[in-house]
Amino acid sequence: MSKRDYYEVLGVSRDADKKDIKKAYRSLANKYHPDKNPDNPEALDKFKEIAEAYEVLSSEDKRAAYDRFGHEGVSGQGGHGGFGGGAGGFSDIFGDVFGDIFGGGGGGGQSRTRRGSDLRYTLELDLEQAVWGCEEKIRIPTAVECDKCEGSGAKPGTKPTTCPTCNGAGQVRMSQGFFSVQQTCPQCHGQGQIISDPCTSCHGQGRKQEYKTLNVKIPAGVDTGDRIRLTGEGEAGTFGGPPGDLFVQVSVKPHAIFERDGANLYCEVPISFATAALGGEIDVPTLDGRVRLKVTEECQTGKLFRLRNKGVKPVRGGPVGDLICKVVVETPVNLTERQKELFKELADSMGENSEHSPKQKSWFDGVKRFFEDIKK
Repeated sequence: MSKRDYYEVLGVSRDADKKDIKKAYRSLANKYHPDKNPDNPEALDKFKEIAEAYEVLSSEDKRAAYDRFGHEGVSGQGGHGGFGGGAGGFSDIFGDVFGDIFGGGGGGGQSRTRRGSDLRYTLELDLEQAVWGCEEKIRIPTAVECDKCEGSGAKPGTKPTTCPTCNGAGQVRMSQGFFSVQQTCPQCHGQGQIISDPCTSCHGQGRKQEYKTLNVKIPAGVDTGDRIRLTGEGEAGTFGGPPGDLFVQVSVKPHAIFERDGANLYCEVPISFATAALGGEIDVPTLDGRVRLKVTEECQTGKLFRLRNKGVKPVRGGPVGDLICKVVVETPVNLTERQKELFKELADSMGENSEHSPKQKSWFDGVKRFFEDIKK
């Protein structure tokens, strides 16, 4: 076993606190665990070196002896000399790794550590925020690690003890005649340990309910149903377990003018009788300002005009969409007597000439054929 400096092995400074040491240990043990590196024969040696360093630096007494006397100060009471087994030996560290990372437990028992639950938060956005991106503050209720006991659930200065009923296994075996049934230990409820003197802040749970405020960066182009994952921002794990994740679910509010369909935007544009008949230019709103739209003469309700690249650039990449404008010819209201006269004169001048109303003539012709077919 290499005799590198333990602080160097874990990649932490000599004044690192317990949280930093534990965090570094978990990350490295997870990376070099033999089960994750079956084709790397050096992984086990690296894993043992990490476990040895953590065993010493996570203990106040051993760390103090190591800081003062180096490797000689911890030989025989842990470190390399203690990996044969027994208290503080390799089997304890191996169990700690499975408990912290893989959810198992030393000695065949169940680990008290559990990954925290994932959380979901629905964030409502305006269409402009979803298209251009933004940064939003959200406030969420969540379970966080108790800062007083550092997630152990035990009163500071004390530690959980092995359950005397199941000897740390978390389960007990009940025998009756030829039958033997294994069930969860009734005293520790499957944890393998009991807390005789619980933390007064979290009452032995290792977590507390609090609100926390987070800044969420919304990328440009998101749409309703998209999710943003914030790793580690879910509920805290129990008794040192890793936290869950927070999933921010996007919901885009309806817009007064535009409707979105993928990368394209749609809107209705009302125009007057005169503009529809004679043509002209009108102002059309877009998300980045107004543009002039040329309406061709003899324009009918329902005609679509496409404005290229005035839509949305999708969050997952691809070309910018278009803005598609649907023209709606508006019938004038609140006419004056003079205006009514002018419209009547216009109608009289056109008469029933199908040249001016080809769709109307086509429709009436179809109705006429329909009734003739019925008579047959």
